[in-house]
Amino acid sequence: MATTWRKIKPMGARPEILRMAGVNKVFNGQTVALQGMNLTVNEGDFISLLGPSGCGKSTALRLIAGLMHPTAGAITWAGGQEAGDLGVVFQEPTLMPWATVAHNVWLPYRLRGKSFVAVRDQIRLALKLVGLEAFEDAYPRELSGGMKMRVSIARALVTSPRLILMDEPFAALDEITRHKLNNDLLELRAKIGCTVIFVTHSVFESVFLSDRIVVMAARPGRVHRELAVDAPYPRGEDFRTSADYAALCREASGALHQAMGDAA
Repeated sequence: MATTWRKIKPMGARPEILRMAGVNKVFNGQTVALQGMNLTVNEGDFISLLGPSGCGKSTALRLIAGLMHPTAGAITWAGGQEAGDLGVVFQEPTLMPWATVAHNVWLPYRLRGKSFVAVRDQIRLALKLVGLEAFEDAYPRELSGGMKMRVSIARALVTSPRLILMDEPFAALDEITRHKLNNDLLELRAKIGCTVIFVTHSVFESVFLSDRIVVMAARPGRVHRELAVDAPYPRGEDFRTSADYAALCREASGALHQAMGDAA
């Protein structure tokens, strides 16, 4: 598994992974969740979908994940999609309470018919990457909220996916834990070169994590503006308290305010 991780390439050298072209999603023949959604995802991107509730952020992730199908438009994977290309982290950890941490992380392989013994090394590596190598035999009831989310992240990355989708994974956590997991997520990305689409309501979180922020407007859900976050990685507390971070947050906040006005 270790040899399959990809180093993050410079922005201009990143090959395309996935493209959304003119994607619409209509529910019940009348509720337009997305209209004309266009998005290109390149290898090594960290993209945040930022917008108010009801703007279609989570719908876009579910469409990419194949959990639903677009009403119109197309979602295409460069080179085609293969099993294990995608990892998903939901708003809740969604762990199986009767299974150990290691067996929860095994789930994507189990669904593909691979035995626990055959992929035990991959499971242990995934747990090590999220700092839970000492908890593989623990049960979810024995873990804190932040630790449960780390298990969910380990489960998403255990197959070395090309793309990880994260749907507001830290929204329910306290601010201190959320900041710590934001830091850890960037450290993880630096280690394994993963490509991430991250849904959030938080301007501050989107600026800290992302190199691209897609600001969305609702009714109907659509891309309002895309912002580049040019601040270099790694990022830590020095960045969070910098004038550059404050300026980027103001720009993103202004774009979000305009998007909400467009949706009114």
